[in-house]
Amino acid sequence: MAIHYEKGDDHIVVITIDRPEARNAADMEHFKALREAWERFGDDDDAWVAIITGVEGSFFAGADLKTYVPAITKLQKRISEEGISEIDGFRIDDGVKAVLRNVELYKPVIAAVNGFCTAGGMEMLGGTDIRIACPEAKFAVMEPKRGLFAGGGTTVRLPRQISWPLAMEFLLCADLIPAERAYEMGLLNAVVPREELMATARSFAQRIIANAPLAVQATKQSALQGLYHDEDEIKRLRQAVKELKTVLDGIDSDNSLSSKEAVSTAIEILENLSLELRTAFEKESKISSWIFQTEDAKEGPKAFAEKRPPVWKSK
Repeated sequence: MAIHYEKGDDHIVVITIDRPEARNAADMEHFKALREAWERFGDDDDAWVAIITGVEGSFFAGADLKTYVPAITKLQKRISEEGISEIDGFRIDDGVKAVLRNVELYKPVIAAVNGFCTAGGMEMLGGTDIRIACPEAKFAVMEPKRGLFAGGGTTVRLPRQISWPLAMEFLLCADLIPAERAYEMGLLNAVVPREELMATARSFAQRIIANAPLAVQATKQSALQGLYHDEDEIKRLRQAVKELKTVLDGIDSDNSLSSKEAVSTAIEILENLSLELRTAFEKESKISSWIFQTEDAKEGPKAFAEKRPPVWKSK
């Protein structure tokens, strides 16, 4: 029972959540393994597309509340008391990284939803790009039914990915929604028979890897940074405020800055901030400029002119 990571010769990685005895709910070990699988995929230049799926009748059900909550509570206590960032490879943020929240992953991810997709499954689904499901799959943000809260990204992602009233139906009613209804709501790309699920997911992956990998990743990056533009800018503003506070605290301290030095440093911080803050279109232009300088950007037009398939180098 594990998180399986399989990479073929075609640049496609298949990640399978395999814990059927708990309907594919994750304990500490599985959250850690899933986080590590995403990191492995992100770090491998030869891996271009990932397909995430589950086993038997479940896709992913998030945390196994019977084991995960006491274990993560114990881990948080030890990390806090010992002043360290991880213990035996376990981190406080394993759970959120496993469901692709606050993860800079610009490679395409395809979800092949083979069954129940609830709680953390819905959280992770929001971090995927192409979503295929079988008719037996069901979807729900069920936390409100238990007096809980979906804190892994769904309440932010879903209203930005499908229409507001349909997102609110998902979030507020907390119903178990069948695959065909999820497709109608815009959550899915396709619903196919179970026996065709992985073949369909691979077909999407093959269509993606026919394109230049760096251009694909840059396209996803620009799209995400446009959709979540406020996240990037708030982080930059928060850092600038922190730096300005440090400057102000330095005035009249033992290692005091003169007022003139403080003003000069503050101006430098604000000037740097003005260079870092960019609109979504400005970010797009910067990414575009980089892509046009790659070897693949030269190969594409050349292959077209020579009437042959392009040979992508991811460079």
